[in-house]
Amino acid sequence: MLKIYRNDLFLKSGLLPLEVCEEIEKMRKTMDKSFLKTALNYAFLSRLDYKNLLLKKGISFYQFDYANLTKLNREVSKADLDFLLDHNLYPLQSESGEIELVSADPSDDISISKFRERFSLRASHVHFAEDLDIVKALHLTYGESLLQKAVFDLYNRDSKSSALETFTSKQIIVLCVLGLIFLILLLIFPVISIITVSLLINLFFFISIGFKFMLTIVGAKSENLQKVSKSELGNYLDSELPYYTLQLPVFKESEVIYKLASNLKNIDYPKEKLDVKLLIESDDPVTFDAVKNLKDPCIFDPVIVPYAQPKTKPKACNYGLYFSKGKYLAIYDAEDIPDSDQLKLVNALFHKLPEEYIVIQCALNYFNKTENFLTRMFTLEYSYWFDYMLPGLDGLDIPIPLGGTSNHFKFDKLIELGGWDGFNVTEDADLGIRAYAKGYKVSVLDSTTYEEANNEFYNWIRQRSRWIKGYMQTYLVHMRNPAKLYKEVGWNGFFGFQFFIGGTIFTFLIYPILLFTFLFYLFLKLEIGVDLLGSVNQDLINFIKLIFPDWLIIVSIFNFLAGNLLMIFVNMIAVFRRKSYNLILYAIANPVYWIMHSISAYKGLFQLISKPFYWEKTNHGLTKADKSKI
Repeated sequence: MLKIYRNDLFLKSGLLPLEVCEEIEKMRKTMDKSFLKTALNYAFLSRLDYKNLLLKKGISFYQFDYANLTKLNREVSKADLDFLLDHNLYPLQSESGEIELVSADPSDDISISKFRERFSLRASHVHFAEDLDIVKALHLTYGESLLQKAVFDLYNRDSKSSALETFTSKQIIVLCVLGLIFLILLLIFPVISIITVSLLINLFFFISIGFKFMLTIVGAKSENLQKVSKSELGNYLDSELPYYTLQLPVFKESEVIYKLASNLKNIDYPKEKLDVKLLIESDDPVTFDAVKNLKDPCIFDPVIVPYAQPKTKPKACNYGLYFSKGKYLAIYDAEDIPDSDQLKLVNALFHKLPEEYIVIQCALNYFNKTENFLTRMFTLEYSYWFDYMLPGLDGLDIPIPLGGTSNHFKFDKLIELGGWDGFNVTEDADLGIRAYAKGYKVSVLDSTTYEEANNEFYNWIRQRSRWIKGYMQTYLVHMRNPAKLYKEVGWNGFFGFQFFIGGTIFTFLIYPILLFTFLFYLFLKLEIGVDLLGSVNQDLINFIKLIFPDWLIIVSIFNFLAGNLLMIFVNMIAVFRRKSYNLILYAIANPVYWIMHSISAYKGLFQLISKPFYWEKTNHGLTKADKSKI
């Protein structure tokens, strides 16, 4: 067995200076991890530099056969798995029972001794491999039971709260009965039935738009954004700050991994108090290889999520929960740039708020807001959503559907809620509703996380159709028992849910119909339109006028125009809190932007029926904008 001493490997090679080695050693003892694990995961050493050094020393790397991994002939508990992960060790056991070890550090006698003491096993030989290969092998070998919990734990706890079943039998029966009643009425009273349905559609659309406008006004007036002063941050010494987990789910994100490593270094929080989990799918060699070959040191601990359906972000996050250790836990996307003091602000706000507040949602905005038309519209939308509408929900005591990133949880309460629903593709919106139904509350903090706005049309459609499909899933899940929902969330919560979650879905689906009504009205008013229809069939014109009398057309047009004007106004308001005055005129283009939402909504509706759990990947790293200009 090749023997290399730590001084030779890290000091004499020039890989790490003495003072850094001493700092790593101190952290290693405090966290009970191996020296190499601490050096790699806490930005003291880059994986590529370490790999190149071992290659120069003539070390050949053990190659795992991931399709034929074998377990030890003894029970390996979760605590045992944590030990193996923390010390970069993978035990190999032959058919004869002989034990060999795979280690990432040829100078690490301490971890090998600890392995012998813990498992009462002596290794006859030690191989060496890259640390990420060992991590992957451990998760694939011993993570199966945890993976099953990550997928089905919520369903097993409370099947009615999971989107595994898209439509319940009761919902299907109700929909069929309502459809049958409508068909019967349509046959008996065709004109009255069509007019009544049209009126109901217009009424719900009007109330939904009006409700969002009201939320915007409440959010603008009430200043519900929770503030924490700089002086309050001084009340908490670094030594008193809690351990904080950050989960970073990634999939085919090689183009932003280098940016991610840089962004994490800007977080103003003691790095020894950070527990950063980079969640990589086991069938994602692109991201896996990108992390293995990072040139810069990085602050994250890779977790390899074994393959399982559904391939969703919440499933990966649930798996990551079993390896998270923080008092608080936050979710960030790979391209996110949170305010540097965001974690300290959250900690201070949690101390100010009553115990029932278990989630803090920070605002999201975009660093590439002026890149093109689409990024400008996206920025307007997010500005009014996070700066006005969510504070409005908070002010009216209505359940807040969380955004997909930059939400901070009390870890123990997140576990109590069962984590995320692995089958819901807007898992955080659903979790916000479930938290409220359990008597917990969500607060909003005036700290911003900057993301990359979609700058490409088809990429935007993919992302938005998934979001709207997830809203549909969330609505169906929580409306399985309307009486129960009303009892849990009260009058405000129930009707807020109908017009915020349900209304958002409905407005996007109905918008093309109102637009068509408006255009058709204009067409009829033009002489050429009357001549064209008249030449086809005069009876057709008479029938259209019968089922769509002038007063109903006027109501629909008023709804269409008033709805657009209100949303244009809301978008214009959105620029003021962020002082993005150069975007104000783009608010006029909101009717066009809504057409894109409608396309996404119908695509989401189709996928809700055909493939409800399909997670349509959003490509990141497409922008050419300069993040330094935030």
